[in-house]
Amino acid sequence: MKDAFDPGAPARPDSGLFGLDAGPDEARVHVLAVPFDATASYRKGAAGGPAAILRASRQVDLFDAVTGKPYEAGIWMAPPDPVVERWNDAATEHAARGDAEAVDGIGDELNAFVHERVREALSNEKLVGTLGGDHSVPFGAVRAHAERFPGMGVLHFDAHADLRVAYEGFTWSHASILHNVATRIDGVGTIVQVGLRDLCEEERDAIARSGGRIRALFDHEWAEARFAGEDLRALVRRTLEPLPNDVYVTFDVDGLDPTLCPGTGTPVPGGLTWHEAMLWLGEVVRSGRRVVGFDLTEVAPRDEPQQGDGWDAIVGARLLYRLIGFALRSGR
Repeated sequence: MKDAFDPGAPARPDSGLFGLDAGPDEARVHVLAVPFDATASYRKGAAGGPAAILRASRQVDLFDAVTGKPYEAGIWMAPPDPVVERWNDAATEHAARGDAEAVDGIGDELNAFVHERVREALSNEKLVGTLGGDHSVPFGAVRAHAERFPGMGVLHFDAHADLRVAYEGFTWSHASILHNVATRIDGVGTIVQVGLRDLCEEERDAIARSGGRIRALFDHEWAEARFAGEDLRALVRRTLEPLPNDVYVTFDVDGLDPTLCPGTGTPVPGGLTWHEAMLWLGEVVRSGRRVVGFDLTEVAPRDEPQQGDGWDAIVGARLLYRLIGFALRSGR
């Protein structure tokens, strides 16, 4: 960082993510923005997430009381590639006509694009976060990380299990991302799912049939433990225990209580409070595990003003900063 940089000063309107000006070479953290939400099955809007989070990030204080000074590592967000917007427009039109084959073809291209961009950054020893877009976006990122860190576990925050097979006919649906990760990426080990409260019988059976590879702590179980006065920190530790040392975090924002993400595409009552989510992320770090990469998806700036200071974007920006901070603290 430049000597003249003042982390306590207001960010310039044209500055980068979190008001920083680090370039791709000096920044240790790379964020790949992927504004794609063509497979959204209820409400669209997540394609606007990266731009809104960028705007809102400029008002996030860079000193964080929990994770310290993540900004000192250098954080750079790649400008969205115009090809992604074109893919999103085309796939959205195809989806509206029910042309699943065309949507899947674009999904193949998007997966290859994300995989290549993330693979390149990982080869340069960067910590990489992927910013959606809907939850179909990070498949290529998970694949690239699994190639780099074979056997890695996946910690999945979500209201939904995302284990449906070709939901609405779309192979690369946002509702199928964990099915695709589990069945199409050899380098992924144990998957732990947190916050689940909306799933179909097929998904419940997929968890049961996984032989322990996919483990879920359902939202109602979390709530019952909280009501019973159980030690939630101990419950988190037990739930994380099956994960290996290297962990990839995939965070669908609807895993949070919908008061924190009212614009998200498929909100469900219940979910984690902010501090509960931070407990989970903090315990990953305290356990000695290494967060090798992460994604944040389904932040939808619905009905937010153009300045980006709406609630969804504010929460998304702060969650992104915490994900970066915890990953850096984990020793990546």
